[in-house]
This record gives sequence, structure tokens and C-alpha cells, in this order.
Amino acid sequence: MRHKVDGRLFGRPSNQRKALLRGIVTALLENQRIETTVAKAKEAKRIAERMIAFGIKGDLHSKRQVLSYVTDRDVASKLFNDIAPRFTGRNGGYLRLVQTRQRLKDSAPMAILEFVDYESVKKPKGKAAKTAKAEKADKKE
Repeated sequence: MRHKVDGRLFGRPSNQRKALLRGIVTALLENQRIETTVAKAKEAKRIAERMIAFGIKGDLHSKRQVLSYVTDRDVASKLFNDIAPRFTGRNGGYLRLVQTRQRLKDSAPMAILEFVDYESVKKPKGKAAKTAKAEKADKKE
């Protein structure tokens, strides 16, 4: 009996499971939003919330903990420099899990895992890109 045994197994050996979750968390921190199955999203959310909490702390031990899990140093620096400062006044609940559809091939329930401030972060970039294009057009004339 699996009483009080924490976490999901995904029907994989432990090394493959760890690599899968490391990849999902790294992709989430890099892209701010990912689509995956509900079970994988729920498990990755637990780990990513811890990584963001380490990012907010920002001390040497926290940086080492993040670098031991995240597979890309650039993504880790993005976590400490860009992502963590957005959530300094927030105690948990950094991510949102939205169940979307069922995958066509195997009817697996899919979900989008994203930061709670995803829309507010992405919108200014679109407006800035439009103004930059307008300025380039003005310079050509």
C-alpha cells in the first residue's frame, strides 16, 4: 500500500522521471508558459513553485539549489534576475494551471501551466514591438 507516498511515478524509472520534470520546469521558466498533460503539469508545478521561492530568497544556497535542478544556466539567471523580482511580495501561488482539452491521439487531458502574471508581462512586449516598427517606418520615410 502506498499510504502517504508523495509524488507521481508516470510509469517511468526514477532517472527518466527526474529528467522529464527537470526539462518541463526548465522550459516553463524559459518560456513563461507551457502546455502538457494535467498530471505532468501538477507535478511540475510543485517543483517550479519551489524554484521560484528559491529565486525570491536569492542567497548562495538558493542559487546552488536552483542550479542543481535547472538544466540551463541562462534560465537560472533569468529566474533570479527577471522572474523572482516580480513575485517578491507574494507568498506562494506563482503559477496557474488551466485545464484545456483532450489530446487527439490518446485523449490525455491537457493543461496550460503559466505564471499568474503572464498576460501583464506579455502585453507590453507586443505594444513595444509595434511602436518600434512604427519608428522604423518613420525613419525610412
